[in-house]
Amino acid sequence: MNNSSTIQKIVEQLEMLSPILQKQVLDFTLKLADEMSEGAPIHEFLNFSGTIPPEDLEQMKQAIEKGCEQVYASEW
Repeated sequence: MNNSSTIQKIVEQLEMLSPILQKQVLDFTLKLADEMSEGAPIHEFLNFSGTIPPEDLEQMKQAIEKGCEQVYASEW
């Protein structure tokens, strides 16, 4: 099924719905579009793969390990 036939089927189904349900579908599609715009697709991040120097990665790893090993009993 190509994109235009999918859209046509969606339109056909929408035309059978009440105006209230059509509005709900519209709200849903707007929400989906908004959520998609909030983040970037993973392939956009692949350009950065391997760009952090190994020394920096080691420092980050050590900082995470050090910070994760601490427990603050007063915060529980």
